[in-house]
Amino acid sequence: MRTMLLAVAVAVVSLVGPSPVAFAQEHQTARGIISEMSGSSLTIAVNGAPMTFAIDATTQVEARGATTKSRQLEAAGKPGPRLADLLAVGQPVAVSYRSASGMPRASIVRVVPRVADGGSVTASEMRSLGTVKSLGPDSITIVGGSGAGASFTQTFRIGADTKVIGKGVGTAAAAKGGKAPFSELVAAGDKVTVSYHKAGDALQASAVRVTAKKTN
Repeated sequence: MRTMLLAVAVAVVSLVGPSPVAFAQEHQTARGIISEMSGSSLTIAVNGAPMTFAIDATTQVEARGATTKSRQLEAAGKPGPRLADLLAVGQPVAVSYRSASGMPRASIVRVVPRVADGGSVTASEMRSLGTVKSLGPDSITIVGGSGAGASFTQTFRIGADTKVIGKGVGTAAAAKGGKAPFSELVAAGDKVTVSYHKAGDALQASAVRVTAKKTN
């Protein structure tokens, strides 16, 4: 059986609380430089023009050191983390967002090494939230609810460039030299968010975010 080794992304931290259940949400991605932040919004410069996004309890931040900062605040008895605890003006970021009445709402803010050509706005991927049903040598199958009492089952292809994000993932991967078998990072019963795109007749996973490990 082929073992899939995966690169591990930096930690992902929710600003306030857990994300609500959702199924197959289509997002867009804006890449630019942070120019302004507040407790409820984030503004980035994209090709010289400002784009402002609403930030709420469901917004997640992917940044190096995010988990450490979150633990430090918790140890100090402080709420958080806030956006300004994890990001800084002048940083290049990719903001995954969805259209909403009024201001676009950011679902994920990811720190990136650089922004090419002043930034861009592109159609983004779909996302599914559910519980891992099973794992194959190069696939993951999840189940969940899609509203009105309906349920769904989806299978996604896993590739060498699929990222796994979650608490403790970095530590587990470091013990394997920066890459680890997918089955050692994700298990049946884990709650996950899968970012994916269509690749022919298949669904290709670009990232699997473990939001809660299976409880015994």
